[in-house]
Amino acid sequence: MNSSTEDRERLLLKVRNLPHRPGVYIHKDLLGRIIYVGKARDLKKRVSSYFQSSRLSQVDRKTAALMDTIRDFDIHIVQSEAEAVLLEGKLIKEYRPRFNVSFKDDKRFLLVRVRLEDPIPKFTLTRFRKEDGARYFGPFIHSTSVRKTLKLMNIKFQLRQCSPLSPGEKEFKHCLDHLIQNCSAPCVQKISLGDYHSLVEEACAFLDGKAKESFLELEQEMLKAAESLEFEKAALLRDTLDNLRKTTAPVKRFIREFKSQIDPTQDVIDLQKALQLPSPPQIMECFDISNISDNHKVASMVQFENGRPSKSNYRKYRIVGVRGQDDFASIAEAVRRRYHRVLKESLKQPNLIIVDGGKGQLSAAIEELRKLELPQIPIIGLAKENEEIYLPSRSFPILLPNSSGALKLLQRIRDEAHRFANKYNELLYRQKMTESLLDDCPGISAHRKKLLLTHFGSVERIKKATLLELSQVEGIGAKTADSIFQFFSDDKDTK
Repeated sequence: MNSSTEDRERLLLKVRNLPHRPGVYIHKDLLGRIIYVGKARDLKKRVSSYFQSSRLSQVDRKTAALMDTIRDFDIHIVQSEAEAVLLEGKLIKEYRPRFNVSFKDDKRFLLVRVRLEDPIPKFTLTRFRKEDGARYFGPFIHSTSVRKTLKLMNIKFQLRQCSPLSPGEKEFKHCLDHLIQNCSAPCVQKISLGDYHSLVEEACAFLDGKAKESFLELEQEMLKAAESLEFEKAALLRDTLDNLRKTTAPVKRFIREFKSQIDPTQDVIDLQKALQLPSPPQIMECFDISNISDNHKVASMVQFENGRPSKSNYRKYRIVGVRGQDDFASIAEAVRRRYHRVLKESLKQPNLIIVDGGKGQLSAAIEELRKLELPQIPIIGLAKENEEIYLPSRSFPILLPNSSGALKLLQRIRDEAHRFANKYNELLYRQKMTESLLDDCPGISAHRKKLLLTHFGSVERIKKATLLELSQVEGIGAKTADSIFQFFSDDKDTK
């Protein structure tokens, strides 16, 4: 069974275990990059549709390309479809996946804002939450509903809707809201500022969904209108209730949580204790392997000094001595090349080496250190699935608590090595994708390559061109034309 078949079976098994719940799904490509974020009322039904081969002939080209690119996915389960919409928008803004179109214009959901410290507070709509001391409600995904709800709320509680920051007698002379009993006119003391602030507090409770009596009143009024055959009024009240429910329904706020304060120095000390090292590992080096295909393998080495990244000492390697996808041999090559150079150039040796992987990767690295006569450097393997720490002297791995500073430090350096390896692999992959036969043709510079492609349109047309046609391209002399013609003639002869 080849690796692509194994990957598909793994994904299909993953799909079969999905719940019938609302949520957000995240599709990834071969390099682990997020390429699409979507929402679903039923995760299992929605995600499974991307793995049905029969759909390929029924979908548009963009969806077909997406289906062909997916190599993995993650999900986030939420409580409602409304929460899924909010989380989808947040993730699309954060990751900007190339297959997404919606939300790319940075459009944000509406918030309701009120500054209680203002002399005469006013509720307004905004799309940005600022650290300005104001109180915010939302975000709300139904913009029409929240606009209508805000208008109804202002009328219900007789709150001002005028523009001035501190309205007074002058503004009151031109105000119609008080005349039609839509505003209590605190600007001219028709109501005391204390009583007005109490109305504002009631409106805040209303937006928080705590004023259930308001819903009951509207429901009774709607039923009464229907019984009296006042269907237009009943329909209006029904729509009002629907807007209120959409606006005031409790929705989980998807706000990025601030990471707990990191103390690199303390984490290094914790790691020394956890691994029983002779001294704190001031210099740590971590290795990771990234594969795209049997002939496209890279390794990364990242260095942390005193618990912090030392980016000037990062190194990347193209794995050249390994056939097939052999992580053990790839780790061995990277470790061998790194520490051969450390010895040759008398560089400072690390206090701890970490390899991404389990017993196999660890054993391969240890053997290379032994050959280089560097067995004294402490080394561990970190297996990602259960964050198991493998040591040369132990048969069973160490498991540290998730709250451990030592584990978090290991995760940071491992994740950084993974990121650096993937970034290098992606760079090489892009370069490979842009290569053409012209790159191997003698005497063809980047400028001449551009001239040829502009003139003929494709490499295939260049291959079929006669010697005369090649020599007629501006900027391509007779000698270069002959070189190109002979190159492609030789290429044809070898087929």
